[in-house]
Amino acid sequence: MRKLLICALALGGFAASAQAADLSVDSLKDPLPEKLSFAGVTVYGTIDVGYGYQEHGYPISSSFYELNYPMNSNTPPKSLSTLNNNAMSQSMVGVKVEESLGMGFVALGKMETGFNPLSGELADACKSLIQKSTNANVSSGDGSRCGQFFNGQAYGGLSNSSYGTLTVGRQNSFMTDGVGTYDPNHGSYAFSYIGYTGSSAAGIGSTETARWDNSVKYLYQFGPVHAGAMYAKGGDGSSIQDDAVGGNAGFAWKGLAVDAYYTKENGSVNAIAGVAATNSLTYNISNNEAYSIMGKYTYDLGGSFKDDAPSAKVTVFGGYVHTDMTNPDKTQDSYKNSHTIGGYLLSGVNVGESPFGTTKTLQTYWAGATYETGPWAFTGAWYRLNQNDYTGFGATVAGGNLDEISGVVDYKFNKHFDVYSGVSYIDYSGNWQKTTHDNVNVATGLRLKF
Repeated sequence: MRKLLICALALGGFAASAQAADLSVDSLKDPLPEKLSFAGVTVYGTIDVGYGYQEHGYPISSSFYELNYPMNSNTPPKSLSTLNNNAMSQSMVGVKVEESLGMGFVALGKMETGFNPLSGELADACKSLIQKSTNANVSSGDGSRCGQFFNGQAYGGLSNSSYGTLTVGRQNSFMTDGVGTYDPNHGSYAFSYIGYTGSSAAGIGSTETARWDNSVKYLYQFGPVHAGAMYAKGGDGSSIQDDAVGGNAGFAWKGLAVDAYYTKENGSVNAIAGVAATNSLTYNISNNEAYSIMGKYTYDLGGSFKDDAPSAKVTVFGGYVHTDMTNPDKTQDSYKNSHTIGGYLLSGVNVGESPFGTTKTLQTYWAGATYETGPWAFTGAWYRLNQNDYTGFGATVAGGNLDEISGVVDYKFNKHFDVYSGVSYIDYSGNWQKTTHDNVNVATGLRLKF
């Protein structure tokens, strides 16, 4: 009976998308200009709100920016149906600047912050962990957005078509940029496991490090080939307490694009739980190293549902990330009373001085495809996370597999407004199967971009 209800909810969402299409693209005028720009300054943003159902889940938090999938729980939460935000995209607002300086140089900058449109609060994963300490029945988790005024990117730099682009500030890691490009669902919290949990890909084991403070990024392109290097000087107040380096090389030729990435982060923060009495976090610190390859291929099919609409196309996506997590070079206690992003105090080591007696290895795979025709887009995707058995925390930690499949229908009324509906199913196997329950998630929503 429950499965039938879930299917009905999913089909209801798809039907809503279809009924919305009856309005037709031409019948709904777009009230927004092409872009909100003046004198080289552009204001942009996204607002994503809707409704969600989870077979097992926690009620939405005012500060956590997504519904979360419960893992490693012998008594998982019950099913829930709730208003939801950020299912397809993180709601955010930002400003970007591009100003020509002459001689081929362009000054550029970007500042953006994510928020939860249902509560009006800034996205703050660390706060959700503290809320969880007094209310176990709430969504929570670590993340790279912890209530900073600019919890997205905030950087400035120079660009030149001959010499490349150099930027400094708080920036996406190369892996985060890769997920945005090569994930079939582009980092969706509801339909993409590598979007929901940064630790599986973008954050290479520590989801806070999907974005790097105090970083320098250099990008260079020559014809279809591009390459880049990145360095972050960590420290108190950063999700990387020591330092980090990253590299990227790839190409885009006709419909094919491929990128390879390498990242090494020393002193990555893993916030485990909140301590309400002190407004602080318990933690583990790790050294993380990852390599990855991602790609996509787009094939133009020609034609579409409407003669005057853009031609139909299919894009096939795939990727692999291998991450190794080991103990930091310094003791866990040496990081005590320092701060992570958002100014949150690291008050105590979670378990002992050696979280990793042996290397913890995460392997993440994904594949999927999107078919686009006119205003419609249909996406199907598969994700797998494999964790090895390793020793740590004074015991053997069991690994296992997590598999997610998802399907999404998206209908674009115009450049700025779309409606979507989708369903995902998560299955656990291996040793994880003993402590987890499979989960079905349904989400439908409206998204405004400007």
